Amino acid sequence: MYEHFYGLSGRPFQLTPDPDFYFESATHRKALSYLGYGLAQGEGFIVITGEIGAGKSTLVAHLMGRINPAELTIAHVVTSALDGEELIHVVAQSFGLQVQGHDKATALGVIERFLQDEARAGRRCLLVVDECQNLDIEALEELRMLSNFQLGSHPLLQSLLLGQPEFRALVANHPELEQLRQRIIASHHLDALKQGELQAYVEHRMTQVGWQGNPALDADFFAALYKASAGIPRRVNQVMNRMLLFGAVEERTEFTPDMLAAVIAEMAGDTQHGSQNAPVRAVAPAKAQLASASAQPQTDNRAEIAALLKQRDDRILQLEQTVAQLARSKATEPAPIDDESKAAIAELASRFEDQEQSLRHVLTMLIEWFEDGITREAA
Repeated sequence: MYEHFYGLSGRPFQLTPDPDFYFESATHRKALSYLGYGLAQGEGFIVITGEIGAGKSTLVAHLMGRINPAELTIAHVVTSALDGEELIHVVAQSFGLQVQGHDKATALGVIERFLQDEARAGRRCLLVVDECQNLDIEALEELRMLSNFQLGSHPLLQSLLLGQPEFRALVANHPELEQLRQRIIASHHLDALKQGELQAYVEHRMTQVGWQGNPALDADFFAALYKASAGIPRRVNQVMNRMLLFGAVEERTEFTPDMLAAVIAEMAGDTQHGSQNAPVRAVAPAKAQLASASAQPQTDNRAEIAALLKQRDDRILQLEQTVAQLARSKATEPAPIDDESKAAIAELASRFEDQEQSLRHVLTMLIEWFEDGITREAA
C-alpha cells in the first residue's frame, strides 16, 4: 500500500535479513574485518554477539553473498535448546547429510567423512551457528570437539558462533569452556547504531527502493527516532515500517516527531491485552475474521476482506448521513443547541474518533497479514 503512495519500488524496512539493504556502520565494518581475518585463518571459532535486532543475521547474509561457494561449503544452524547429541544430528542435516539411525557416533562418522571429502576437493567448510545463547554447555563442548577433525595437519571445520550478550558473558566466564575460549581466533560485539549513523541508515534503505525525498525526513524527526529505537536496527525497521503505513493512511508527505509519537503509542497499544476502549473492541472481531479467512483458499480470503471493507464503508456512510442531518437541522433551526443535541454531537465525535482508530488497526492488520502469507498480487 504505502509503496504506491510514496512511489517506492518495494518495502525498505522488512524485518527479514536482506543483503541488498546491508548498511556498513562503524561496528559492522569492524565485525567484517574480524570475520575476514578469522576466515583467512581457516580454523577455530569466530564469535559475533549483539543485542536482539543488532544486525547479526544481516551481517552473515552479507558475508554469504561475498563468498565463493566453489571454495567454501557453508552449513547454517539456528538453534533452539539443543543438547550435545541433538546438535550433532542438526549439524549433519545442515550439511545435507543422511544419518542412518540416531546414535551420535554414526553421525560424527558421517560428518568427518564429508569434511574429509570436501578438503580433498579443495573446499573448506564453515559452520554458522545462530542463537548460541540457547545452547547448553554440553552442546558447546560438542562444537569444540568437531573442531578437532583434521586431515593430516589440516583443520577440516571452522565455526562462526552468533549470539546475544549473555552468550558473550558465558564464553568469557564459564570454567568448563576454557578449551573453547582458547580456540577463539576473532571476536566482536555489535553495538547499536550511533545517533549520527541513524539518518544515513534510514536514507540508505529508502534509497534502495527509489526514495526521492517523499516523505520528507528532517533532523528533528531523526532525533526522535533515535530516542524511540535506541539505534537498534530492527527497532528502527519496525518503527519506520509503521511510520510509512501511518503516513500513507493519513496522506502525509512529511514525517514529524508528533507523527512518530502517535505511531509509537499505536504500537504500544498493539501489545496490550484486555483493553476496554472501543477501538480494541472493534478490532477484535476483525482479528477473528482474519484468522478464519487465513485458513480458507485465497479466493475466500478476498471475499472475507471485501466484506470487512464493505462493513467499514457502511459505517462511514451512516456517520456521514448523521452529520449531514445535524448540519441541515442547524441551518433551518437557528435556535441555540440544547443539551440533548450537544450530547448527541459529543457522542458522534467520540464515535468518529473510535472509528478512525479501529480502521487504522484493521488496515494495519490486513496489510501485515497480506505481507506475511499471501501473494503480493493479491494484496
